[in-house]
Amino acid sequence: MTTPARIEREKLADLFLEVGPDVDTLCEGWTARDLAAHLVMRERRPDGAIGVIAKPFAGYAAKVQKGIAGREWAKLVEDVRTGPPAWSPTKLEGVEKAVNTVEFFVHHEDVLRAQTGWAVRALDTELTDDLWTALGRAAKMLTRKAPAGIVLQPDDGHTAITAKTAEPMVTIRGPVGELVLFVYGRQAHAQVEHDGPADAVAALRTASFGI
Repeated sequence: MTTPARIEREKLADLFLEVGPDVDTLCEGWTARDLAAHLVMRERRPDGAIGVIAKPFAGYAAKVQKGIAGREWAKLVEDVRTGPPAWSPTKLEGVEKAVNTVEFFVHHEDVLRAQTGWAVRALDTELTDDLWTALGRAAKMLTRKAPAGIVLQPDDGHTAITAKTAEPMVTIRGPVGELVLFVYGRQAHAQVEHDGPADAVAALRTASFGI
């Protein structure tokens, strides 16, 4: 199965091996090793992964993730590359597209953009289309607590997405991948333009988006 999600997984695994386990990422407080362990836990340890979204289990999740992070680096990266076990629903192409495209794209950028000399990648059409579809599904939930209204305006012809209707309204304009990074909490690193009142734009740049 070759999907944009699978390709992003492969590219991230290659980047892990290139930069090593100890480099910083855009995930605050996490090195590449921590991020790799998170990805493995998410797919292979559902008992730990539940702590990512359920705060009462966060301590247990951290313990599971720490144990995974202790693996030999090449083995840990290979576990990221190989993906979930055969019984996982994400082995199905439609499920993988829905749950892994954004996950691996964003975390690929988390590693890439934390390194010196990074550059914005040119994304192929299939990946861009999948990211735009995912953005349309998730944008309202991710931005529901935003301090202003948000319109996400791709600069490549994809239809604009109204993420939140509120006053004042701010239009965030840029490539689809950059808009994804913006609403997934990487505002400081997303290469986008803002159109709206200055105070609303400033508030959005530091707003907490997410589940």
